[in-house]
Amino acid sequence: MKNRFLLSVFLISMIACQTRKTVPPFIAIEGIDSAIRPGNNFYNYVNLKWYDTAQIPPSQSGVGAYRFMNYQQRLKLQGILDSVSKINNPAGSLEQKIGDFYAAGMDTNTVNQRGFDPLKPGLDRINALTGTADMLTFIAEETRLSNVSLIDFQVYPDQENSRMNMGHIYQTGIGMPDRDYYFKTDTATVAIQLAYKKYLAALFALTGSDTAAAQKNAALVYNIQQQLATAHKTNIELRDVKGNFHKTAVADLNKQQPNIGWTAFFQHLGATMDSVNVGQPAYYDKLNALLKSIPIQDWKIYLKANYISNYADYLSKPFVNASFEYNKALTGQAVQKTRGEIMSGAVDSYLGQALGQLYTKIYFPESAKTRMLELVNNLQKAFSNRVDKLDWMSDSTKQKAKEKLFAITKKIGYPDKWRDYKNVTVVRNKYFENVVSAAANNFQYALGKLGKPVDKTEWYTTPSTVTAYNNPLANEIVFPAGILQPPYFDNDADDALNYGGIGMVIGHEMTHTFDDQGAQFDKDGNVKSWWTPADYEKFKAKTQQVIDLYSKFTVLDSIHVKGALTVGENTADLSGIAVAYDAFKMTKQGQDTTKIGGFTPDQRFFFSIARIWRVKMKDEYLRYWVNNDPHSPPMWRVNGPLMNTPAFYTAFNVQPGDSMYVDESKRIRIW
Repeated sequence: MKNRFLLSVFLISMIACQTRKTVPPFIAIEGIDSAIRPGNNFYNYVNLKWYDTAQIPPSQSGVGAYRFMNYQQRLKLQGILDSVSKINNPAGSLEQKIGDFYAAGMDTNTVNQRGFDPLKPGLDRINALTGTADMLTFIAEETRLSNVSLIDFQVYPDQENSRMNMGHIYQTGIGMPDRDYYFKTDTATVAIQLAYKKYLAALFALTGSDTAAAQKNAALVYNIQQQLATAHKTNIELRDVKGNFHKTAVADLNKQQPNIGWTAFFQHLGATMDSVNVGQPAYYDKLNALLKSIPIQDWKIYLKANYISNYADYLSKPFVNASFEYNKALTGQAVQKTRGEIMSGAVDSYLGQALGQLYTKIYFPESAKTRMLELVNNLQKAFSNRVDKLDWMSDSTKQKAKEKLFAITKKIGYPDKWRDYKNVTVVRNKYFENVVSAAANNFQYALGKLGKPVDKTEWYTTPSTVTAYNNPLANEIVFPAGILQPPYFDNDADDALNYGGIGMVIGHEMTHTFDDQGAQFDKDGNVKSWWTPADYEKFKAKTQQVIDLYSKFTVLDSIHVKGALTVGENTADLSGIAVAYDAFKMTKQGQDTTKIGGFTPDQRFFFSIARIWRVKMKDEYLRYWVNNDPHSPPMWRVNGPLMNTPAFYTAFNVQPGDSMYVDESKRIRIW
């Protein structure tokens, strides 16, 4: 049950926010550009007028829907935290912890006065290291504080036995977003490389090195990271479900990589296990070799850079500035976020389910959960109907697909069981120590699951976040309260807007159960084939069509969408829209033709699809997106699926010669 501890200071706000507003005669679709034919560029037809006038806040890298709605979410959280932090809350209460965590970070005078004093004990420990064994002990100790450097240890379900949690180790050790940043030579990437090297040098300078030494150290760290990056898999290779799972006995791992000393490392970590998944063995083979060839003095410099960088955003203003300058090169963000926005994000990150309890009491009416469950159930029925009609799949595979479909767990709004933070120590004037305590608690929370049955009630996002996700290991779809607001969901909107909005998102997440990755998991979340061999080959051929189509799309004039990176999300978009439309046609409005505001129900459905991806972003961030994000850029999340959607052609009279027109025989249909 949801805890009922909201402070009295919020009661008036809660009543105001949860009082149902007067229902308007209809919700208008604004910004349509009648000078553009819908069949030439539907995204621009709906969004270009907005795009041309929208202003990106200087502290952001974009504006609009989707992830950029989290800017407004952070302002809502800031309002809650401003109120909580002014109250003398009972010691140890959730309100005390989130209020004092926030207040400690807002006290920039104290943070600035401390400079890098909080780092000095850790830097002294690095200086005292004498060999590889010492170094691995330090790395294990820092991992227990969620400070990852050369070894990334995680705990989550075993994909071959998804009822049980196991340990996993993954490639890590680099500071830029992806391995390719270390090797590409285009102008934009070189600028990021230079910004990153400048950032590393700044970290050393701010902790006492002179300019020459700081630059020399930065070059050394960059060189080590580049060597590690050579052994990294690409972000496309990381999508291979089976290719990134190698369950290995710890005893065998010791023999394969003796310089790491895995038994001792796991002991220092507090992780007791006989076997572990080595996600990317080549990385740890490389690390094993480098531990022998790189002198300990060089490793100490590397560890210092990692250590300082990990905590830079929690230190005094010069460190925050250095971190921002690098981020600016990556994303195009013009100025730093306000301290209030930064701190609301930090509290959400470290104490998210405590803050989420307050957020959902104010901003999430229970009626929304009921309406949302109705939508999810309707899309589930529509998906089942579509499976029945597939002409490329055998009856036996269809039966298995529907069994998996109806086994999906649906999570809406917020967790049934809230996480507690009793082991987090929060002191009002010790921001750095508060962060370390919360980070250590996060690691212990994960470690406590090692070798134990999976808790199927667990959530992997906070309630206020504008997102949704599919977890194939649990066969579940999750919709936090944050996304259940306009333009995605509106309790007062007609069905066309809700099915074209959150309905598309529901269909998208449901389809992930059957995309190129999800299709490899059975209804219980295990990697186990439920396909006939012939059906699976047909399925792979269809997903290749998706890769080929999206690889042709360009952004920023010449940069191509990475079809192989985005295939899962693109498949989910293609089928998600189709399923949402079928579910919409099951409603009273969907079966009607009465116009609202001059548009048919079908047209309003498609308008809503375009509106939920209404986004404007900096060129730097768009480039970052294409290089790293498994989703296609917003325009192609609309135009790509719609050019393959027959009902769209009918609704807007799309004809041969229109830019989005695809001959019916070449349109992609998977689910």
